[in-house]
Amino acid sequence: MTLAIPAATGGPLDQLATVSGARGAVDLRERLASLGRWVRADLVEFEAELNVLPRGSRVVHQAAHHLLDLRGKHLRPLCVALASRFGDGFTPRARGLAVAVELVHTATLLHDDVVDLAERRRGQPAACVVYGNAASIFAGDWLLVAALRRIAAAGYDGLLDRMLGVIDEMILAESLQLERRGRVVADRAEYFRIVEGKTAALFRWAMIAGGRTAGLDASGEAALEKFGLHLGVAFQAVDDELDFADGTGKDPLVDLREGKMTFPMVVALEREPTLRARFTALLGETESPERAELVAIANAVRATGALAATRALAEEHAHRAIEALAPLPAGPARDALETVALASLERTS
Repeated sequence: MTLAIPAATGGPLDQLATVSGARGAVDLRERLASLGRWVRADLVEFEAELNVLPRGSRVVHQAAHHLLDLRGKHLRPLCVALASRFGDGFTPRARGLAVAVELVHTATLLHDDVVDLAERRRGQPAACVVYGNAASIFAGDWLLVAALRRIAAAGYDGLLDRMLGVIDEMILAESLQLERRGRVVADRAEYFRIVEGKTAALFRWAMIAGGRTAGLDASGEAALEKFGLHLGVAFQAVDDELDFADGTGKDPLVDLREGKMTFPMVVALEREPTLRARFTALLGETESPERAELVAIANAVRATGALAATRALAEEHAHRAIEALAPLPAGPARDALETVALASLERTS
């Protein structure tokens, strides 16, 4: 789904509003509808700038656009746009930074799909399946270069170094996850080290970038960075929960099959240590496990209450994100970020 579409049609903000209304969250539905109207022009401008990325005949360009054209939620660019509204708004420099953060995010997905041997992304064949692993890796590298050039062109002191630091965090977090893949370890501290580096770091940068274009002081920028940290953790917790759901646009139980220790699995092992033997046996299989076996293990995880604990974790960090905004001036921009934090809990993909 996409956040940036022509004004005459609906996007994910509208879809989230519909889901929220169906779940009885009428106030959130109205807030999302209002937010969609407020930022629609910003997001259309973002989409137009994203489309400027060259479309060459080289396979690296095709692999990159294969994923870009499938569209994502564009939540990180939205964070840049909303943070910029504390100042002069979504200026051309802010728009360039919004494109940059989306390109970095897309690059990581292209790389991840190769590492994870993923076959699908956003409901369609992954770029590595269509164009091959090498093309997918080089496409990700190409997008990273394009992103860094845009950040440098924006001309904000220290912002490029911040992104380089974030990329370093992401690589180290991915490396830690890779080292632990296939090992049954219920370690909460390790889980959060991975999540804060792999997912939250880029949300933090998006908020900093938007705040920098708004001209906020150090305390305002720190508040936005803290918001991004907690939003990222909440986002990942919901993603972990969705791994046990159907109809999300991605293959169900993919994290479980890949041996990644998501929060539900960590909690389940804490509460029911006998699951360790079942996890270990699953990870030791040389062939793809039968779906019935995966479903049985997923049901055992649910029986521990681990999904409810994961939902509670997401809610905790969404509210901590909102609390982090307290030092910032009250107004539409802060209200919009609060809405984004609450809406992150309503995702279905």
